[in-house]
Amino acid sequence: MKDVISLLPDSVANQIAAGEVVQRPSSVVKELMENAVDAGATKVKVLVVDGGRTSIQVIDNGVGMSETDARLAFERHATSKIKKAEDLFALTTMGFRGEALASIAAVAQVELITRREADELGTKVVISGSQLEEQEPVAAPVGSNFRIKNLFYNIPARRKFLKTTQTELNNIVTEFERVALVNCCVEFSLSHNDTEIISLPASSFRQRVANLFGKKVNSQLIEVAVKSSMINISGFVGTPESSRKKGALQYFFVNGRYMRHPYFAKAISEAYSQLIPAGEMVPFFVCLEVEPEKIDVNIHPTKTEIKFEDEQNIWKILSAAVRESLGRFNAMPGLDFEMGDLPEIPVFEGDGASIEAPKVSYNPDYNPFNSRSSQEFMRREMPWENLYDTIKPSDTDNLGEVVDKSYSLDSLSIDEPVPVLDAPAEEYAPLCQYKGQYILVPTAAGLMWIHQRRAHIRVLYDVYRKQLDDKKGNVQRVLFPERLDLTVNEGVALEGMMSELSSLGFELTSLGGTSYAIQGVPAGIEGLDPVKLLGEILHAAMECTSGVGEKLYDSLALSMARQIAIVSGQVLTDEEMRTLTDNLFKCRVYGRTPDGKSIIYVLPDSDITRYFIK
Repeated sequence: MKDVISLLPDSVANQIAAGEVVQRPSSVVKELMENAVDAGATKVKVLVVDGGRTSIQVIDNGVGMSETDARLAFERHATSKIKKAEDLFALTTMGFRGEALASIAAVAQVELITRREADELGTKVVISGSQLEEQEPVAAPVGSNFRIKNLFYNIPARRKFLKTTQTELNNIVTEFERVALVNCCVEFSLSHNDTEIISLPASSFRQRVANLFGKKVNSQLIEVAVKSSMINISGFVGTPESSRKKGALQYFFVNGRYMRHPYFAKAISEAYSQLIPAGEMVPFFVCLEVEPEKIDVNIHPTKTEIKFEDEQNIWKILSAAVRESLGRFNAMPGLDFEMGDLPEIPVFEGDGASIEAPKVSYNPDYNPFNSRSSQEFMRREMPWENLYDTIKPSDTDNLGEVVDKSYSLDSLSIDEPVPVLDAPAEEYAPLCQYKGQYILVPTAAGLMWIHQRRAHIRVLYDVYRKQLDDKKGNVQRVLFPERLDLTVNEGVALEGMMSELSSLGFELTSLGGTSYAIQGVPAGIEGLDPVKLLGEILHAAMECTSGVGEKLYDSLALSMARQIAIVSGQVLTDEEMRTLTDNLFKCRVYGRTPDGKSIIYVLPDSDITRYFIK
């Protein structure tokens, strides 16, 4: 029998390794920018074409590489960052594995031009699919110039599953921001299709935050600064007024490296527990400095998951630091025992014996059950027989056995109508509103309960979904245009869905950069803040990774409906209840919201009768 185990060729092994390191164009941008920072660059340029599909170019003025190093850098596990295993626990650089360039070269066409300051000529290296095609001396400035073309050209399946240009550009901007934010002493720029979209001069950390995310964010920041033997914490947290449900700017950095850490994020959110509504988040930009041997960054290929040696104590220090900053800036309520400036309250010093207690008089013969009105009520004739007129013989069998006619919504699909109506909807009139949340409607099957907010969401969703399909929105011009200031990532997303927003009824004009003027809004949103409404819609659409298409339309229509729908507890008039009920039953699917939540529940007559048998 033949042996079945064999060594994979280097090209295949590199492609497998690339699947973990290079997931999309943004991964290439991240790795090359981190290499530029490790090389001591003070100026880094990123040029992207077609969202990274066609070309990604990263130019830096770092130390550069020699002729030998330029070729060796593309071999697997070739790195200048570590020499032995112990170095993994004393990392001071962004990269260390020596996998990034080898993984990129395995799935793309790579051109590198680099030169050291001590060399007269630089080196040009061209590699495609891990195969060296060209290496020659060339004239070049000091630093490195990487150009990555046709990513995943030799893996059609991976290239096919790349998202739209707009989505890939959003991911590139996100990775660009993470690297540029913490390395504020380095000048960065990002261009897409020969258009510069971000330019960041060297600055302080706070100024870098303002340059990336706008002056509005800068005005809402509270400084956090704590130094201890275990950890040093610096950065900024947002004021309670800056909280939002989605899209909060939250960044953690440890020793200059971006990381995700939900446990530490919980420490910050708990400091705001009494200051912001439940479910909302505040922005924060927090830098942690710890001894390199007390953290482990070698957990995940993306190096965004980091393990700390003493997470619980760091959690306490971080939470206390945020609370202290909130208190110092009067964001958190406190007790003031200073009595010097309080007005004097006069105190009564009279003789207490001279004050008589008030006298209480009552009629001991009074009996409320002997009153005339009570006796008249007891003698009043009650039409008990009429209460049984609505009970049909088919519903009961001698009032002993009740026929169960309930319907289960759980067994129905989302697109399946709920079979609770035995007659046209217009024959049913709303009976009343219960606790500002439900509309009660009598039907032939029983008492129908309609969740008013969910019903309104379903109605509005169908309206906005039709507007997106028809490309016709009802625009209401505003008297005074409002200014919409966005981050770079939000601005990129907005440009990609401008036609969809226009179909919903928004009319926007560019003011330059990522600022826009809201000239028109959809009709019927009186009383809502259009700036906040657009922000919520943008972030909901950015979470939809499928890009332009049916799923984006669904996300936009649902987000719009959620923002505009009536809230729970809103009192409705009879006419409003009637209109909402009629519009609901005109929907193709009226039993469920677009995201699958129940709208209608019917309490059968049989269940009601059961409680009154005895």
